[in-house]
Amino acid sequence: MDIFLKDAKQHIGNTVTINGWINNTRSSGKINFLEIRDGTDYIQGVVVKGEASDTAFEHSTQVTQESSVRVTGIVREEARSTSGVELTVLEVEIIHLCAEEYPITKKDHGPDFLLNHRHLWLRSKRQRSIQRIRDTIIRATYDHLGANNYIKIDAPILTPVSCEDTTELFELDYFGEPAYLTQSGQLYIESAIFAHGRVFDFGPVFRAEKSKTRRHLTEFWMMDAEAAFVKHEQNMDIQEALVRAIITAVLEKNMDDLIILERDIEKLKKANQPFARITHAEAVKKLQELGSEVGVEDDLGAPDETMLMEHYDTPLFVEKYPFKVKAFYMKKDPEDPTRALCADLLAPEGYGEIIGGSEREENYDELLKEIRAHNLNEKDFDWYLDLRKYGSVPHSGFGYGLERIVMWMCGTKHIRESIPFPRMISRKYP
Repeated sequence: MDIFLKDAKQHIGNTVTINGWINNTRSSGKINFLEIRDGTDYIQGVVVKGEASDTAFEHSTQVTQESSVRVTGIVREEARSTSGVELTVLEVEIIHLCAEEYPITKKDHGPDFLLNHRHLWLRSKRQRSIQRIRDTIIRATYDHLGANNYIKIDAPILTPVSCEDTTELFELDYFGEPAYLTQSGQLYIESAIFAHGRVFDFGPVFRAEKSKTRRHLTEFWMMDAEAAFVKHEQNMDIQEALVRAIITAVLEKNMDDLIILERDIEKLKKANQPFARITHAEAVKKLQELGSEVGVEDDLGAPDETMLMEHYDTPLFVEKYPFKVKAFYMKKDPEDPTRALCADLLAPEGYGEIIGGSEREENYDELLKEIRAHNLNEKDFDWYLDLRKYGSVPHSGFGYGLERIVMWMCGTKHIRESIPFPRMISRKYP
């Protein structure tokens, strides 16, 4: 009977067959030990000379790291094993024997070497755990938003205009006319709220900024959500509920992966509490007291975010930034028009901004005024202005960077490990 290793505990005492790869081998003469993975979990296979077939013992002696195999044996309970079981091997069939030494060994390798071998590095326990947590985050997002009346709407990747700044976009020739790889699906999915009420998209986006920080990628994944009849305060409530649902899902489903990553699980548990909220003005005052030179009308830089978050265990909303440093489509605070009804959500432990959101300007005349004030081409935004002409309503939205959240959940130091194949200024291989 063929099984997946994640189900091995359900088959204690039974003879089963596993299709997988050799993660590691060792021998003590008449006993060979095979660490086998099948994509769902790991198990130790014990091959005893005289108990296994002669062919099985011979093959278990021949197999090398990353050889693919089909192994049959009896599942035994084993308390010392991390999985709680091991396999008494009866038969070993070699599907493919790796004749060459596997490039990634237990010795230390530099980041360039590992990234050049990213197609193989993904097989390591650490990288496997990171990608499994990434999968949990994605699934938790779909599940939580779906349960709260959001439906997925797909935004285009090719756009005729930037939603913020064309200087940070990749331009291409679109049949003789300029087009851009998208930096956000936000403006497009706003149009769908008038049909569905609450919507989100989830896909790759692209930024051409020449940043080399540990938090930046050239190609990454974003989730954008938009909701009709939602104002600024409720928008933050929605974001908080989503992030806490993600933390809960990772703690419930990925404990083994967090242990492999040596993640401080208590810090994640502490983060799953009500989030603090302060204004940009309050944040600037606090930062200046801590020694930052940030000005009252400045956006917060990464060092400012890191300095601020040293004093918080939970994510922190910093709201009501100066309008002049934010996007044209944000609604101004009616109590102080120099401020935008917006918020950035900062993660603890130095991981910086993970979500940006705002109430959107729903008034046609006000939006047109800001388009002109930002020296944008009105014709490019005719369709966006139309949304304010036919049944306009108060609405809000936000977007999160998937890789930033993966970094935080996993406790990784560099964003390049948070995506299967990172694209950065100096890297597009493999």
